[in-house]
Amino acid sequence: MIIGKTMNLRDAGVALLLLLSASACSAGAGLDPEQTFTIDHVAQFEQPWAMVFLPDGNLLVTEKPGNLWLLSKSGERIEVAGVPDVDAGGQGGLGDLALHPDYAENSQIYLSYVEAGADDTRGAVVDRARLEVTTGGARLVGLERIWTQTPKVSGRGHFGHRLLFDDQGYLFISSGDRQKFTPAQDMQQNLGKIIRLTDAGEIPADNPFAEAGGVTAEIWTLGHRNPLGIGFDAQGRLWEIEMGPAGGDELNLIELGSNYGYPTVSNGDHYNGDEIPDHDTRPEFAAPRVWWTPVISPGDLMIYSGELFPQWQGDAFAAGLSSKALVRIDLDEPIAEAERYAMGERIRAVEEGPEGAIYLLEDGGNARLLRLLPRQ
Repeated sequence: MIIGKTMNLRDAGVALLLLLSASACSAGAGLDPEQTFTIDHVAQFEQPWAMVFLPDGNLLVTEKPGNLWLLSKSGERIEVAGVPDVDAGGQGGLGDLALHPDYAENSQIYLSYVEAGADDTRGAVVDRARLEVTTGGARLVGLERIWTQTPKVSGRGHFGHRLLFDDQGYLFISSGDRQKFTPAQDMQQNLGKIIRLTDAGEIPADNPFAEAGGVTAEIWTLGHRNPLGIGFDAQGRLWEIEMGPAGGDELNLIELGSNYGYPTVSNGDHYNGDEIPDHDTRPEFAAPRVWWTPVISPGDLMIYSGELFPQWQGDAFAAGLSSKALVRIDLDEPIAEAERYAMGERIRAVEEGPEGAIYLLEDGGNARLLRLLPRQ
């Protein structure tokens, strides 16, 4: 059930109002995935975090401890050399991948990871490099820094660092609040924000705060907690999914310059039990289009455009960690969770394959790469 906050200290009338005003309950919660699609076990990885398909159909997969693998269509695994050192631990390590829009011509890939700083601090960074694949192996060449999470702070949580290019060649980066709360509203820090840069890491002149300079100029939107999935739909709209605190996971429609309210508002509460005002108490903040209590713990977001599942074209899919599920979200009004497929394991990443199949990465050790195909 997708409802509001937990009902302690709230009377039945408020609870009913929350239930009626929240997103609709999942029509397919707990569905057996085998009734809808077949599941192939393609490969296995150690703490995988992200994947991206190359134009030739081969697959790149990151592992959080700092390994990058090239998986061929025939199943051969090649370890990619030249990966920078990462600060692995907690939620951090080697993170996301993105291909340059002109990858076929320049072989550039972008990768995010956690870098150590002084005095037991750390932060996410984004580098770009050329991927060279030969008969002798694969390696990254010409590593170059594109972006740095500022400031580096203590702790090992809420890095975010998902990467996505739009159709104009701009790079979007999700940046978590690093479990520090207030940076999400601090315009002098790029924590708790969605960032927009050129492919070279420069500030686009039409960014909403470009004239302010510094890290403020990078900011596209603010007020985010732990944004772990971003995706564009066929209309060019940017969607973002993030983990809430104790309740209140969010799917947001991202619009330039908007403030999504965290930690001033949330449809969840602090883990220590302290209440956070709901979104509807502060209408000046952009409210989520869907929110979840109990949480699904989203780890990634994909918007499907393939032909193998024509009934799902235009729908969003969230990788569920604590929910151990693949969650389908209908992005047509009224926007709501449509189905939830119980996968039995924590799901870290979801990606559409070049043939239209849906690929999932499980989370943790001995995690499987799964391919979902329509059941005939």
